[in-house]
Amino acid sequence: MKDIKLAVFDMAGTTVNEDNVVYKTVRQALVNAGVAVDLDTVLEFGAGKEKLQAIKDVLVHVGAIERVDALAIFENFKRMLKQAYFDLKVSPYEGVEELFGTLKANGIKVVLNTGYDQQTAQALLDKLNWKVGDKIDALITADDVVNGRPSSEMIDKAMEMFQITNSKQVLKAGDSIIDIEEGQNANCGITVGVLTGAHTRSQLETINPTLILDSLPELEQILFGENPK
Repeated sequence: MKDIKLAVFDMAGTTVNEDNVVYKTVRQALVNAGVAVDLDTVLEFGAGKEKLQAIKDVLVHVGAIERVDALAIFENFKRMLKQAYFDLKVSPYEGVEELFGTLKANGIKVVLNTGYDQQTAQALLDKLNWKVGDKIDALITADDVVNGRPSSEMIDKAMEMFQITNSKQVLKAGDSIIDIEEGQNANCGITVGVLTGAHTRSQLETINPTLILDSLPELEQILFGENPK
């Protein structure tokens, strides 16, 4: 595989198992506003996006964008999510922490990026006891850029942070189509779709990632073979 120096991972559904609570909460906020929508639709049109944009895109799809206030739904969503996260038990997917350790031992920077705002993302990290400078090298959220996914801005920012000028040395992994589009827009050397989260294999195949994996720790064998450091 390519000479990777930076690995950028999505959070929920990719590295963090939070039982789709964010998208379940998006759906409930929409339902509370009188918009009948199922979870599969929310995942299909909202997964991986900054959450106000996700709400708007779902509303466009169901033909409700003109009759409800997307911003009011978003504000209600944030209030609901704060309580949901307070009650929620979250965990890393099996083998993910070990993968991070192997990447770092091989000189690869590990960055998390997300369509969440800073407060939501930090709440997840706190529950996992993941700290920047320890388990991960950086966290980049939707609050840190002007344009969210599928724009390459979060990956561009990560590259700037670690003085990486060759995008072919960057790996981007996520569980949604928009994660792959983000990596492709950043011209990453490797884009990885993982089947632990929002989108199915057939959905991810439509965007042609470099790899589709059942679980993220499979990367260790692919990148390092039998004997990683």
